[in-house]
Order: sequence, then structure tokens, then C-alpha cells
Amino acid sequence: MGKVLLVTGGGRGIGAATALAAARHGWDVAVNYRSNAARARAVVEGIEKAGGKALPFQADIADERAVAAMFTAVDQAFGGITGLVNSAGIIGPHGRIENVSAAGLAELFAINITGTLICCREAIRRMSTKHGGAGGAIVNLSSAASRLGAPGESVPYAASKGAINSLTFGLAQEIAGEGVRVNAVSPGVIDTEIQPPGRVERVGPNLPMKRAGKAEEVAAAILYLLSGEASYVSGAVLNVSGGR
Repeated sequence: MGKVLLVTGGGRGIGAATALAAARHGWDVAVNYRSNAARARAVVEGIEKAGGKALPFQADIADERAVAAMFTAVDQAFGGITGLVNSAGIIGPHGRIENVSAAGLAELFAINITGTLICCREAIRRMSTKHGGAGGAIVNLSSAASRLGAPGESVPYAASKGAINSLTFGLAQEIAGEGVRVNAVSPGVIDTEIQPPGRVERVGPNLPMKRAGKAEEVAAAILYLLSGEASYVSGAVLNVSGGR
């Protein structure tokens, strides 16, 4: 089996940068998207123009049935996966906690936590040697907000990413002996569209490196964790946050 990578949220931001970088490193790439087919297709076309192989796959990762169907479709198209990057996510409710609604929290946690867990579940069923797989690697997207708390802006988002850190460490322990490594990257302020308007310009110059990061810089860290160079790395959370 060759190197086959599924990137959730692969049509934009860090997910798109990761899909493109993975193709340059010899991966066949399944590009997941929720609703914007045109953007996912643009990522696929970029990979194909560079000589790589990629296909788009639609699924809302908050929908368990859609996730299961997507993994089955990827199996049929590529013959199974050996890598998963859980990049899909949302900021969710913004502002102080007293203004947060239960509905907003439910959507946030369904995508950022439950969706990531279900994708991990489906990947493990395919990659774990316990289930007849050949092994592989999972990289989850955390956030520096999990350490900093994001007070006054997005405490629920920070909490959801704290859950991702716990998931990463616990799952790494659970399946370390089954040929599957699980790690996370924890980006800081990255210049992508997920950032609220004006935040990159406001916060970037105050960071230790005096600028916001780029999606491609996060993708490089993800590709390291997917690679054989990280063969003895599991359960780690790698900060990509410009020194903060």
C-alpha cells in the first residue's frame, strides 16, 4: 500500500496547505470538505497539476454516518489510508462566556471534538495492526488557545482544543503497540480566514516573532509528524506559535 492521507477540512487554510504539502511529499490525498466543493476541487487541481493524485470527498464530520460513508469511499478510491489529519474545525461562539448559547456550544463540540473522535475511530479501524492494518499516523489540530484560554474571545474554542490535547495523549497510549502514532500540532495566530477580522493585524506584531504564522508553516510541522522521521514520536503536542 502506498501513502494515502485523508485531510479533513482540506479545502481551506491549514488543511489546504497540508494537502498540497503532502502531495509534494509523495502522498495520495483525500481532500475532505463540508460544503464548498469549488475550493476542495481547486486544491485537488493544484495537486494534480503538480503531478500528484487527489480526490475531493464531501462530509460534515459532525455527522457520524457521513463520516463512515466518506471513509468507505476513500477505501474504494485509494485502497485504504495510512494517514489522517484532523484539520476541520470552527471557532464557535465568540465573546464573553455569559453570551454563549447551548446551541452554539453543541455545534462547536460536535465538530471540534466529536467529529475528530469519530474520524480517529474510522482511521484506527483501518490502520491498526489489531484490525489487520499496516499502521499509520494521525495528526490532530489543537491550538495555542488550549494553553492561553482565549479570555474574552473564545474560551469555549480553547476548551474544545484542550479536549483535543487529552484525546491525542490518551489515544497515543491506547494504540501505540498497534502501529499507529497519534500527535497534534498547536498553532498560534495563523493568517487564515478562520481568524476574526482584524485579529492577525492586531495580535501578530505583539508576538515574539513579531508576526502571525503562515498555513504552510503549520503544514510543515504536520508533515514531519506524519513522516518516518517522527517514527518514535507519539502523544506529543508540537507548538507552532511563533514562540508564544
